[in-house]
Amino acid sequence: MNYFKMAILGIIALLAAYAANYARDAAYLVNALTVMVVAAGLFIWTARRTDEPVKAAPQNEYMDDVIRAGVIATAFWGVVGFAAGTFIAFQLAFPALNFDWAQGYANFGRLRPLHTSAVIFAFGGNALIASSFYIVQRTSAARLWGGNLAWFVFWGFQLVIVLAATGYLLGATQGKEYAEPEWYVDWWLTIVWVAYLAVFLGTIIKRREKHIYVANWFLLSFIVTVAMLHVVNNLSIPVSIFGSKSVQVFAGVQDAMTQWWYGHNAVGFFLTAGFLGMMYYFVPKQAERPVFSYKLSIIHFWALIFLYIWAGPHHLHYTALPDWASTLGMVFSIILWMPSWGGMINGLMTLSGAWDKLRTDPVIRMMVISIGFYGMSTFEGPMMSIKAVNSLSHYTDWTIGHVHSGALGWNGMITFGALYFLVPKLWNRERLYSLSMVNWHFWLATIGIILYAAAMWVSGIMEGLMWREVDAQGFLVNSFADTVAAKYPMFVVRGLGGVMYLAGAVIMCVNLWKTVTAGKEVQTNHAAVPAE
Repeated sequence: MNYFKMAILGIIALLAAYAANYARDAAYLVNALTVMVVAAGLFIWTARRTDEPVKAAPQNEYMDDVIRAGVIATAFWGVVGFAAGTFIAFQLAFPALNFDWAQGYANFGRLRPLHTSAVIFAFGGNALIASSFYIVQRTSAARLWGGNLAWFVFWGFQLVIVLAATGYLLGATQGKEYAEPEWYVDWWLTIVWVAYLAVFLGTIIKRREKHIYVANWFLLSFIVTVAMLHVVNNLSIPVSIFGSKSVQVFAGVQDAMTQWWYGHNAVGFFLTAGFLGMMYYFVPKQAERPVFSYKLSIIHFWALIFLYIWAGPHHLHYTALPDWASTLGMVFSIILWMPSWGGMINGLMTLSGAWDKLRTDPVIRMMVISIGFYGMSTFEGPMMSIKAVNSLSHYTDWTIGHVHSGALGWNGMITFGALYFLVPKLWNRERLYSLSMVNWHFWLATIGIILYAAAMWVSGIMEGLMWREVDAQGFLVNSFADTVAAKYPMFVVRGLGGVMYLAGAVIMCVNLWKTVTAGKEVQTNHAAVPAE
């Protein structure tokens, strides 16, 4: 088998070297050289292991090594993404930070998609992959299906992140709202994602527990729907096999509709359904209480899955999109508020009989505030989808505040809580190194989010009102530059909020590191047992 791997890796390295030789742009060249170096390194590593006896994996034990790697990657990419976000926040307040000497490689336009992809797909994606591998094994009482295929998913996803990030810095994207990477990165991500689906679904199929726990339904829907969104939204025709440029299949209004069908459902399934799977497992485990209402969790799942897929057109009010389509998006967005709050109530009420833990356990406090931010964001989103409100909020910083209160408050805090839960379990440690450091993290992150969101709410509403202001003759009073100047104090406050959130994440990394290196080891049974 090792010789087969060596042959495949050698072919990949040679093809990458050939592609680099005929590269037509810098991004393609750098990405081809990256693939060549990675493949050559793996070839050498595999060659050195050909004489080692192959040890059969213990099929009665959970496969946790790949989850440990995922936890480390999540923490690492989180700090990278938060640092990039904080830096670009200050770039908007202080334009001199768009350094002239960097030849454009460090300006806002290139760092913004780097930040977005780092926090959503690198930080959030690794959190979802690692936690889903942990959850599906524990709730299925079965080892991950596919042997080392899980490792292919992990390392393949890291390669996607690196290729996309270098492409962004070199200015190679498809030019959409989410700044999708080059066509060949899209193809590679599709292969990795199909492998991810195979591992997850294969584990469920071979489960030893008859019941499929609701967290797995949320996670499976996230994997399947994101695959569909990614493929359709990124349909493109390469201009050359030796260049990063491509031509979009859809254009104009069709492209806008496809983009926001993708964009909002990336929020709905990647940033909501997947993380709800985390909530439905880790909150009951940390609270040591059963889910408040399993029946409500099923209603929450099916209502969310059906409704979310229709909400995307609310991003295109007052555009060339047909009025009926944007109205449809608005209606489904408003209806979506009800199942979202049903899920929030289910998560919060899971603490029934254990409310005292909020005083004594900062980890459960972090999880609970994440559910609170989920509830707030899923109220604010439907409200902003109403056309009358959207006419004020659209294109303003209010939208930025809404997105980040959800991303930092809901996605970030539930991920932090999951990491605090996972590390002692995965490394067989008695407890976290310091609950005091968790407490510091909690308050720094919470205050940072409040500063960020409040600054953007104030900035956005002010911005929208300034754009609307007219004089007695009906002429606009304020120029665009006037609104930018007026937002300066809020930009500074936003940056300070980002600094606090980043500081909390660094404290978490130190705490997790000390937990692994200095924590007291305990004997833990990693055998696949009846579902946990």
